[in-house]
Amino acid sequence: MTGPDQDGAAPEATADQGGVTPENARAESHRPAGGRRPEELRSHQWYGAGGLRSFSHRARTRQLGYLPEEHLGKPVVAILNTWSDINPCHVHLRDRAQAVKRGVWQAGGFPLEFPVSTLSETFQKPTPMLYRNMLAMETEELLRSYPVDGAVLMGGCDKSTPALLMGAASADLPAIFVPAGPMLPGHWRDEVLGSGTDMWKYWDDRRAGLIGDCELQELESGLARSPGHCMTMGTASTLTAAAEALGVTVPGASSIPAVDSGHDRMAAAAGLRIVELVRTDRRLSDILTADAFEDAVTTVLGLGGSTNAVIHLIAMAGRAGVTLTLDDFDRVARTVPVLANVRPGGQKYLMEDFHFAGGLPGFLSRIPDLLHLDRPTVCHDTLREQLAGARVHDDDVIRPRDRPVADEGGVAVLRGNLCPDGAVIKHIAAEPRLLRHTGRAVVFDDYRTMQRTVNDPALDITADSVLVLRGSGPRGGPGMPEYGMLPIPDHLLRQGVRDMVRISDARMSGTSYGACVLHVAPESHIGGPLALVRTGDEITLDVEARTLHLHVDDEELARRRARWTPPPTRFERGYGALYDAQITQADTGCDFEFLARPGKVRDPYAG
Repeated sequence: MTGPDQDGAAPEATADQGGVTPENARAESHRPAGGRRPEELRSHQWYGAGGLRSFSHRARTRQLGYLPEEHLGKPVVAILNTWSDINPCHVHLRDRAQAVKRGVWQAGGFPLEFPVSTLSETFQKPTPMLYRNMLAMETEELLRSYPVDGAVLMGGCDKSTPALLMGAASADLPAIFVPAGPMLPGHWRDEVLGSGTDMWKYWDDRRAGLIGDCELQELESGLARSPGHCMTMGTASTLTAAAEALGVTVPGASSIPAVDSGHDRMAAAAGLRIVELVRTDRRLSDILTADAFEDAVTTVLGLGGSTNAVIHLIAMAGRAGVTLTLDDFDRVARTVPVLANVRPGGQKYLMEDFHFAGGLPGFLSRIPDLLHLDRPTVCHDTLREQLAGARVHDDDVIRPRDRPVADEGGVAVLRGNLCPDGAVIKHIAAEPRLLRHTGRAVVFDDYRTMQRTVNDPALDITADSVLVLRGSGPRGGPGMPEYGMLPIPDHLLRQGVRDMVRISDARMSGTSYGACVLHVAPESHIGGPLALVRTGDEITLDVEARTLHLHVDDEELARRRARWTPPPTRFERGYGALYDAQITQADTGCDFEFLARPGKVRDPYAG
């Protein structure tokens, strides 16, 4: 893992989140703080310079109803809000934005709320992963093109966290992230439910004939019962924890339940803090270092987090000028134990339990020797200072080092002739008997075909078969949908089978579980080896050896390749055509090539 040269550290910000009182806020906004004067603010180019354009900008701000005293000479803070009526993870962020504004006002700043694309994991098809880079691009260009000095980024549903941070990293202004927070635990009869994880479980029970339509209808009302993202250690919780580990949130922010009053207070604290970050010019480039990303990888693996974090952290690191690879994940995985007993990697608890057991500060307090403690965060001069006093209050939720959930990090990186550029498996969420397994491949060319035929007796699928899905990668999906937890055939479910080896170039939900090999690279759509597999071939998975091997000799593979023809393009125009032309493969983060490449972009001329 490598990072850019850090030539010239930003002036250090204080850890005080209290800001200034309303009474002295106006005076505070007009005095130099941390060495920056009002005329040194970026927004001064729009408002303070002489000439026609500045006159016009001030006049149009009066048109919005603002007095000169409310904004001139003050840090202008953009609040990027992914709220939407159709995004249940973010439906409360309209209210939280008011708390952020409250904090900004109290600290002497001037807040402006911007609506940006919402990426609803539940509803957006074929997958919000198709649009992650669109939100990243929107974030970057919005921050660059408007008169703002810093940003508060509001998100949490799976793709919104990396998208916002990727765009903000490219714009490189002072910024702080406000996580949406997990929903309350689900309930059904005498059971506590985890969104996603128990959805998969009970859907399989329905297919196996163990529950009926009445029970399923009850589950619909009990599975997700408040605003907020999934309360398991799925992709949303994994990535907001990664954001906190990177140092871009208020301490402890990532696990606060969405409907808890503490979430409102956290949002206000973020509003207070961003003004100080602007005044001291502490930018994301000061925070998002190679050390920070290594600590985020350590955090994700120690939490037993989602495989999706691999793709997103690689992309986020690339935007920050840090080279992060699959090999870095595998190297770190061998050094960090899984300590979070949170479903689906753990067996029992949910995010509210994790929060009250100490949250991420408590978790990190158990692995200080694995962290870079002298790097800065948005709220403290060092991570060491930020973690001072952090404690764990429940040793079963956040395990001690001598009693881990698993001895190694929860994600393994595989190599072999079926995945020369790598693949991943969340092995702690798989049945141990399948972690070294050889079986006969049953191949599906696309997800629709798989849905239609997986129960066909003619396929002769047994519990030892290896289900292979192709055509579901970054280009083939398109967007690499969460198809990777292929359904087990009904006849096997009725026999009690609940896990099988499944291989694809797709992703899977972070709330999913099973022996699912994912992110096979290069994908089948561009001629990766997955395109050459045939039903009846033998495949060996060996997690301990980190290998995935197709038992077909090179000569036969060469013959198959000679007969392979590329599939037609999926997009003839529009954003999809841009996506198809620019998307990179899973092992390099699925960013757009023209966004991931190094290079500077100048601020627009505002005069």
